[in-house]
Amino acid sequence: MKDFYETSRLILRHFRMGDEQALYELLSNPDVNRFLPMFPLQSVEEAKDYLQTHYLDKYKNQDGYYYAICLKENDRPIGYIQISGDESHDFGYALRKEFWHQGIVSEAALKILEEFKTSDLPYITATHDVCNPHSGNVMKKIGMKYCYSYKEQWMPKNILVTFRMYQYHFKKDEDFIYLKYWNKYPHHIEKDI
Repeated sequence: MKDFYETSRLILRHFRMGDEQALYELLSNPDVNRFLPMFPLQSVEEAKDYLQTHYLDKYKNQDGYYYAICLKENDRPIGYIQISGDESHDFGYALRKEFWHQGIVSEAALKILEEFKTSDLPYITATHDVCNPHSGNVMKKIGMKYCYSYKEQWMPKNILVTFRMYQYHFKKDEDFIYLKYWNKYPHHIEKDI
């Protein structure tokens, strides 16, 4: 897949050295971080290390698909959107708080789905905390289908979270459901909660 895409408002591109300040501004914010599987970054130096291990090294190893979400006007990262390289093909995203509720993540996600329809990926999955319905609204808006919910003692924050799991098939006739979370966590729910 390419390392650069455009939408009407956005540039989706690979992260690069020099993005550490923008990454720090995103991942140090406690409101943005509340539903992320990490603690807020504490310094630009920590953001530089995160940039290396979570983006640059993964590009080199071809381990998943990771894009900075940038506004066209300045090509500066205001968020990220990604598909993990493991069997879950986990779809994730985050956006700086001042850009919430403007349809930016949905616009970026729809572009990624459009581009990946011709890839070898059979599906993507995504989960959201039931306390974060806005993330679930993005999943619904881009056509992901709810599959099940489960409770997990979520690390590293060590809190009990009820997650809703969604899935999107690139081949419309597929009915496979990714059951790793269902099988791993004993408290799971089939109905939509």
